[in-house]
Parts: sequence; C-alpha cells; structure tokens
Amino acid sequence: MDKLAAMKVFVEIVERGSLTAAADALDRAPPTIVRTLASLESELGTRLLARTTRRMNLTEEGRVYLDRCRRILADIDEAERAVMADGGEPRGQIRLTAPVLFGQHHVLPALAEFVNRYEHIQVELLLLDRVVNLVEEGLDLGIRIGSLENSSMIGIPVGHMRRVIVASPDYLKKVGVPQHPDELTGRACVVFRGLTAGSSWFFEASGQRFPVTVSSRFVCNQAAAAVDACTAGLGFGSFLHYQVKPQLNNDQLTLVLKAFEVPALPVNLIYPEARLMSPRLRTLVDYMKGKLRLGLMP
Repeated sequence: MDKLAAMKVFVEIVERGSLTAAADALDRAPPTIVRTLASLESELGTRLLARTTRRMNLTEEGRVYLDRCRRILADIDEAERAVMADGGEPRGQIRLTAPVLFGQHHVLPALAEFVNRYEHIQVELLLLDRVVNLVEEGLDLGIRIGSLENSSMIGIPVGHMRRVIVASPDYLKKVGVPQHPDELTGRACVVFRGLTAGSSWFFEASGQRFPVTVSSRFVCNQAAAAVDACTAGLGFGSFLHYQVKPQLNNDQLTLVLKAFEVPALPVNLIYPEARLMSPRLRTLVDYMKGKLRLGLMP
C-alpha cells in the first residue's frame, strides 16, 4: 500500500466530510476510496473513523493520526515547492472562516486581491456567526473576535474591535439619550444572539465591570437582521463596531454610553499549530496580517 497516498485519502475524507466528496475531489471511484481507508485502518490496527448511516466522526486515534498526517503532507508539500523551477509559487486550496459581516467588510476585499495575485491558489470562504472548530470542519484558517480559549490554536493579533451600544435617532428622540447603563433597564432592546447569550449586557466604569439586565423586544441570531431591527427603531442594540459602522456613517444609528464601553475585543488570525502550515497558507497568513491590521486601524 502507498502509505502517503493513503494518508492523502484519509485527510481528504475528513476535510470533505464524506467518502463520496473525497472521491470527487481526488477523481477516484468511491469504492477505491473505501478500500484505501479500510486498508489503512487494517494496517494500523485501529479504527480512524466511526461511521454510521448518517455521518462519520473521528475516533480519538483518528484525531491523533490526522494531526500527524497533516504535518507530514505539509512538510512534503513545502519541500517540493522549495525546489520547483517556478520558485515555489504557492498553489492549492485554502479554506477559511470569518464572522458574516466582518468577512464581507474586511476579509472579502483582501481575499479578492490575494486571489488575483496568486493564480494557482483556490480559496473557499465560509461566513459563519458561530465559533467553528477548524480541525473538525477541515478549515485551514479562521478570524476570531474575542479571547482565545483553545490552547491548540495559534493566534496572530491583527487588531481590536469595540463593543458598542446604539439606537436609532428617532428612538432616542422618543425615549431620551441614556446617561448611565442602568437607564437601559425596562427600555426596549434588540438582542443579537451571536454576541449576547443571556439577558445581560456588560459595561465598565472606574475599572469595574458590571452587568445590566435588558428587556428583549426583538431577538435574532443573525447580525444584519438585528442591526436592521435596531435601525427601524425597535430599541437599543449591543453590537461589535464593524457590524454597525455603515449605519453610524450615514446617521441611521447613534452611539450611546461610550464612556461605559468594556475594553475592545482582540481580533486574531487563528490556525492549528505552526507545523501544519503549508506554503500557500503561510503566504495567505502573511498577506492577511498586513491587510487586516491596516483595515482595523482606528
């Protein structure tokens, strides 16, 4: 058995999410993919994927082996590029994820320039307003706003993002401009579930953080819809600054309670440990560092 070829098949199955998708990507017949995986598991003497009629999940042994396979294949890819006649121009596919509006406003313009510059790289961008496990979902890179809790991820700081309170001018004329967060209690509020899990918004004064319970007049799990509701005058809203920047610029929304904002959240490029980086991913990371740092400057 060609062990390296089998490793590639195994990694492709995990990243594509199914045997059929891996067969399509590798231009092989599905039975061939099935036999390759079975032979690999037989030689290793362990099950790498727990398969049911509906989905496949990595076993613990599979997670460990996937990690090692990616390292080996990335090292081989880098070695080959280093001696190529074209100077090792990066090529291949990169899959990355970012929050929906942040991706539209900041990531997509940079990626468009990147793809135009590197014609041999194909990019797949997943815009999702949820925390994504990069390894489990076969992603190479992510943009994360907030503190990094997963120690297995490498984070590259590219800026900070304010968390702000806003309301429409018409709503402020109706209820008045609050001078302290406590005044939000009992007033109508728009809640974006991607940012606020409970019924409290947090503020800070004199270095002390404190919660304020808000009344949810409108709740939504999608940022753009929640911003639209706030613009329509349904109440105060708590958002990340980039989510409401266009509405602030055209005076559809107004910032309030700026003196009580909590410290800005860090923005990081994240990826699995550095040894897994292929030349194409390293090229993209270096490119995005500069673009995002420039775009996030106050």
